[in-house]
Amino acid sequence: MHREPLLSLLTRYATEHPDELAVVERIRALVHNHADCFERTCRPGHITGSAWVLSHDRQQCLLLHHRKLDRWLQPGGHADGQTDVAEVALREAQEESGLQDLSLENDGIPLDLDVHEIPARTDATGKLIEDAHEHHDIRFLFVATAGQDLVLSDESHDLRWLSHQQLLNLTDEESVLRMLRKAGPHAAAV
Repeated sequence: MHREPLLSLLTRYATEHPDELAVVERIRALVHNHADCFERTCRPGHITGSAWVLSHDRQQCLLLHHRKLDRWLQPGGHADGQTDVAEVALREAQEESGLQDLSLENDGIPLDLDVHEIPARTDATGKLIEDAHEHHDIRFLFVATAGQDLVLSDESHDLRWLSHQQLLNLTDEESVLRMLRKAGPHAAAV
């Protein structure tokens, strides 16, 4: 079954993060109940992949200011049929940052899991473009090789390497702060 690799990753994640069983089971239920869970048309939600990218020295993380959501977030996006969610996260990080040389960390086990609602979108006349739905986000840790230039994509207003404190000054988004706590960059010792 094409969903088995993801179910296996969820089991590995649950072993390392037993306090997060509720979100694991919520994602597992989506995957079990929807053969089309990797397609953006799947409702009530679908699988997405994200990348928490640290600089080569692990002193900064990469965030983008998302154009549609108007928030500072990690790179990520839709699986669009791809069943290898680490590959989805890598593809999205590369497309949204211009960084091509990224190393997957943690033996490929996700860094974090998150289920969040994406609000409905309408056009200027009020016509529904996309209904509200959930992203069942599988997040992976990557480290960038030094010397690469950032390239802003059309999906973002801004793209930056941020220190721990700079990130805290930009966002109070709990899911972003949770990845900061798990992987850094950690606050410099005073």
